Amino acid sequence: MAWYPGAQKRELQPESDAQERIRPTQLIIHSIAAPWTPGRIYEYWRDSTNLESHFGVGFNGAIAQFIGTETRADSNMYANRRSDGTGAVSVETASNLKHTDPWTPAQVATLVALGAWMHKHHGVPLRVCRSHTDPGFGIHRMYPQWSDGGTACPGDARARQFREVVFPGIVKAAGGKPPKPSKYAPFPGAAFFKTEPKSPLVTAMGKRLVAEGCGRYVSGPGPQWTDADRRSYAAWQRKRGFSGADADGWPGKTTWDALKVPMLRNSR
Repeated sequence: MAWYPGAQKRELQPESDAQERIRPTQLIIHSIAAPWTPGRIYEYWRDSTNLESHFGVGFNGAIAQFIGTETRADSNMYANRRSDGTGAVSVETASNLKHTDPWTPAQVATLVALGAWMHKHHGVPLRVCRSHTDPGFGIHRMYPQWSDGGTACPGDARARQFREVVFPGIVKAAGGKPPKPSKYAPFPGAAFFKTEPKSPLVTAMGKRLVAEGCGRYVSGPGPQWTDADRRSYAAWQRKRGFSGADADGWPGKTTWDALKVPMLRNSR
């Protein structure tokens, strides 16, 4: 098993010895929806649950490691239950109770340093994961296969930071070339829409649906997800050749990428 030299070692037992080995190919970042220190995160995993992450990061950037990076941790769910033995390393980060706040500068610095180490030590490629099994870096909300049915963690502010600050910082710290900024908003995950979000991203999506001739709005579109958004998206899915359950109006990555929703620089 491997231990990150920049973290305080707070080993969880019996999980650290008893759980299966993995070959880490991904780093997935979470928000714990609690303003906890790494020590408090350790106590929670130890005393209250059999669900755990590899790392915990506090608001001040302090980091602790609970399980070696070549041992399965449960917080990424099915990302660590692949038949080929590959898996994901997970990082819980302190946040407010609704995980709506941005990472602090100290947290960003810690995540960047950890990501660079994951690339150099484990060979995690310097790219954002293109699917739930693709090696690379990601945040928990990106793919429902990384959880039990999807998640909105981390929140919008941290999702934007990941794309604009954290991941480019990892690439730079690891000695790679900075990624070209995307013109289009990445798919926020299926679970994002099922929480009935209020977000500028929903407005931007709706405008693209109208431009494609798929708008089914009486008024709008606006930032609040409504049944009109779902009807409009279902029309877009049918236009792309989908039918039945595949045209139910809930966005999926394939049709989202084809829609080319513009990247929002100030909010998401």
